[in-house]
Amino acid sequence: MKKIDGGVCAAKGFSAGGVHCGVKADSDPAKRDLALILSEKECAAAAVYTTNRVKAAPLYVTMEHLEEGVCRGIVANSGNANACAPQSHENALEMCALAAIATGLKPQDFAVASTGVIGQTLNLAPIQAGLPALVKSLRPDGDGSDAAAHAIMTTDTVKKETAVELELGGKTVRLGAIAKGSGMIHPNMGTMLCFITTDCAITSDMLQEALHTVTRRTFNRVTVDGDTSTNDMCVILANGMAGNPQIEWEDEDFATFQAALMNLCTDLARRIAGDGEGASRLITCAVRQARSEESAERLAKAVVGSALVKAAMFGADANWGRVLCAMGYSKAPFRPEYVDISFTSAAGTIPVCRQGSGLAFDEDKAKQILTQDEVVIDVCLNEGDEQATCWGCDLTYDYVKINGDYRT
Repeated sequence: MKKIDGGVCAAKGFSAGGVHCGVKADSDPAKRDLALILSEKECAAAAVYTTNRVKAAPLYVTMEHLEEGVCRGIVANSGNANACAPQSHENALEMCALAAIATGLKPQDFAVASTGVIGQTLNLAPIQAGLPALVKSLRPDGDGSDAAAHAIMTTDTVKKETAVELELGGKTVRLGAIAKGSGMIHPNMGTMLCFITTDCAITSDMLQEALHTVTRRTFNRVTVDGDTSTNDMCVILANGMAGNPQIEWEDEDFATFQAALMNLCTDLARRIAGDGEGASRLITCAVRQARSEESAERLAKAVVGSALVKAAMFGADANWGRVLCAMGYSKAPFRPEYVDISFTSAAGTIPVCRQGSGLAFDEDKAKQILTQDEVVIDVCLNEGDEQATCWGCDLTYDYVKINGDYRT
């Protein structure tokens, strides 16, 4: 398996594009806000959705359209969440209908996604006007993926795109993806959209199983601000054009495919966490030697989700007591008197706690370590053989600035 270029267009038979259509009347004309991903052939399809009880209309429409496990494309807009607003369900259906008219396909052939402000009615006029140009802009290369990746961004500061290549059954198989996510991110999905394409031949049932397993250990382990969005969705399309023997059960090829999908989604999960609203660094918490993976995950989530830990990381303050405190209210079983904690980055490693008690350490060295782009909070429980890693970011002044006037 190796990293390659091309994003969602890396796999055979996929094209993508993104244009500005003016979803928000006062939006920057240079900001793309309408994206389309299209496959030459019908795809096996699978998806996972937000666990928020309040779900945006596009999620329900996508659920309906993927009920048979097939799909041809994804149409998505930024600038408006099409959630909790008048005519939201009708507008989500209409977006699919407009995409169908522009491509000559059926409305049911499309998944639909939206991201942006909640509670405002989606204006379909600019989307209808922009779709013909969007279809003409479709490209089967990295430029097409790049345009689509930029079109789904909201408060993201960088695009999120990746692709991998591997061998299955003597054939070259590729997976590619684009994602967006910066704020309203919390475990069990956040304001996160992820669209994954592959030319692997695999059934929709196996695709759903792989996606469910992978998202649980990647996107569901990211937290930025503790808010779980209404619009989160991760969709994967597989058109089978690689020509590998179709994956129909949990065999060796399935395990290899799932490992590639895990690699792809871990990369994107880290990018989403590192691009948290206002963030200045990626915070990783690795909990090891735990009694169970579940307890390790719960502890790591509590640490990266703690406002006090996040603030300490922003200030490059090696306040390990906040780490232990967050672990203590996580409700996961562990023995505090067995816990070792250290901080690691490209600048080195510094142990700060052993067997639940503080160690003397060099504050200057600690500050140097904590000012790097990624800081790892390493927690060893000394109780078992299981582990889990979760990702978050620091809490900065800019987070409040961004969200204080997000709607206006």
